[in-house]
Amino acid sequence: MAVQNRFTYRAGELYCEDVPAERIAAEHGTPCYVYSRASLLERYADIRDAFGQWGALVCFSVKCCGNLSVLKLLAEAGSGFDVVSGGEICRALRAGADPQKIVFAGVGKTGEEIEYALREGILMLNVESRPELEAINVVATRLGARAAVAIRLNPDVDARTHAKTTTGKGGTKFGIGIRTAERLALDARSWDGVEVRGIHLHLGSPIYSAEPYESALTKALELVERLREAGCPVDTLNLGGGYCISYTGEEVTTPQQYAAALRTSLEKSACPVIIIEPGRYIAGNGAVLLTRMIYRKESEFGKRFLICDAAMNDLIRPTLYEAFHRVWPVRSAEGMPQVVRPDQSSFEGLVTERVDVVGPVCETGDYLARNRPLPRVEAGELLAVFDVGAYGFAMGSNYNARPRAAEVLVDGAECRLIRRRETCGDMIGPEEEWLI
Repeated sequence: MAVQNRFTYRAGELYCEDVPAERIAAEHGTPCYVYSRASLLERYADIRDAFGQWGALVCFSVKCCGNLSVLKLLAEAGSGFDVVSGGEICRALRAGADPQKIVFAGVGKTGEEIEYALREGILMLNVESRPELEAINVVATRLGARAAVAIRLNPDVDARTHAKTTTGKGGTKFGIGIRTAERLALDARSWDGVEVRGIHLHLGSPIYSAEPYESALTKALELVERLREAGCPVDTLNLGGGYCISYTGEEVTTPQQYAAALRTSLEKSACPVIIIEPGRYIAGNGAVLLTRMIYRKESEFGKRFLICDAAMNDLIRPTLYEAFHRVWPVRSAEGMPQVVRPDQSSFEGLVTERVDVVGPVCETGDYLARNRPLPRVEAGELLAVFDVGAYGFAMGSNYNARPRAAEVLVDGAECRLIRRRETCGDMIGPEEEWLI
């Protein structure tokens, strides 16, 4: 299916689907995360269909965007969920998830979280160390259960992504080396509480080429063959996530291209259950962050700052990962250029100025964009930060005692609040009753 851009300029004004961004800001204030229902569903269907020939179970990565309304929307569309904590299991279940479509990853599952997962009857736990598998065995045996597990491999493959988001290289905390994983799976054959049913891979995010997946799968399938020969009933192959999106407006690898590149390996695996765990691909391009400019500041050192009401506590990716997001005025007579790159110095036919877009937080790292060419924006005007649906609100905080932003969902010409803006009372409530 065709995946459309649901954030477009019409007559010089930004719209989400059929709702003007200025109307959203007027009704719900700023900072405000704005999600497109159509974008979320189209991208879910796009990656589901790309891997459809193998009947892959799509497990949306809750960590990237955990709003209950977003999860409910995807659950109703048939999505499963990739979770990394007991809290994310709770969120998924509250949103209507089928427990048999939940996979539980993460390197530090507690005994309480393991028990919660097993009592709720989730599909599978992804295991990242021998002590973790031993802990699952103890809990499951006590409950009289037999936990289905997948061993997460660390195939020592470079996904060529940011150092802080690469997870499949040797030396990271994630996964188990192939030789160690093989010994662990063979040992676990005699354990009462666990059954090694799958192999799990997750190499990092975002990954802009299929080649790292191909390299990792080649190593993984050699292990699967040996485990089957040794009597381990491996019937599940979990490819993880990391599928890229465009942050610049340029073309990037599509789910169809990933699937085509992996076809031979997936067919060779002969695994009846294929799982993928996309998060960024489904949610990333499906939201913008609206922020209002408070002040212009021009320093004697030659810098121009646009000081906005959104800050690093609302969107930490630029300072945490040096991540690039397009930023553009909500009102722009010429609209926004189709492609905006990190190294862009100007745009043909547009008059711009070089600015830093910053927030009110007391950190030099509090910025949304640096040294960026933008049309002149005056105090009180709105800016949009694009492609923030993944790891945007989800990584927000109350740093500097700032309430977290509102979230809204647009459906055609309708817009509704799906998370109200926090208040001071929300922030201090857990402390107030314990005030000494």
